Amino acid sequence: MHLFDRVFRLVLPIGAMAVLGTVLTVGWFTQPDRYVRGYAPPQPIPFSHQLHAGSLKISCQYCHSGVTKSRAAGVPSLELCMGCHKVTRTDRPAIQRMTQIYNSGDTLAWKRVHTLPDHVFFDHRPHVNGGIACQTCHGEVQTMTVLTRVMSLRMSNCLACHRDPHAALPKDSKITRAAEYCAACHR
Repeated sequence: MHLFDRVFRLVLPIGAMAVLGTVLTVGWFTQPDRYVRGYAPPQPIPFSHQLHAGSLKISCQYCHSGVTKSRAAGVPSLELCMGCHKVTRTDRPAIQRMTQIYNSGDTLAWKRVHTLPDHVFFDHRPHVNGGIACQTCHGEVQTMTVLTRVMSLRMSNCLACHRDPHAALPKDSKITRAAEYCAACHR
């Protein structure tokens, strides 16, 4: 057998498998936890969506007011929380801690649960204004005591909905498909 035959029959396939194995292994182990299903970072103040969005029926847009005005839904400001908690549940240790932070002029550093990689462009406005419920991507937050990511925000989930958005849209929606070209999200 000629030397080049040995290279092509043995070394080249082994080398290709090694490169593929390395790429997959590095990709798997370097994915930050904040991009996977089940991510629920500890928050500086315990907050129950089950109480606020569930029992009290406070609309998502009340606290996340940026959802119809900007790309990001936004994290509620401490001033918004204190609008109610200056008089409500003031005897609770978490509310007292929040009040101390508010009175000191500091900010409350909430940890984002739903994040995307920096190279992904996402805009809440067309989704919310198109009638897609927050729960479609964020899960049944009104039942969560601790906010947890229930859906992996990998590209395949987004593309599945963009290719067949009927399940996520209201019945009377005229939208049949959404953008699928790469530059729609990768900018």
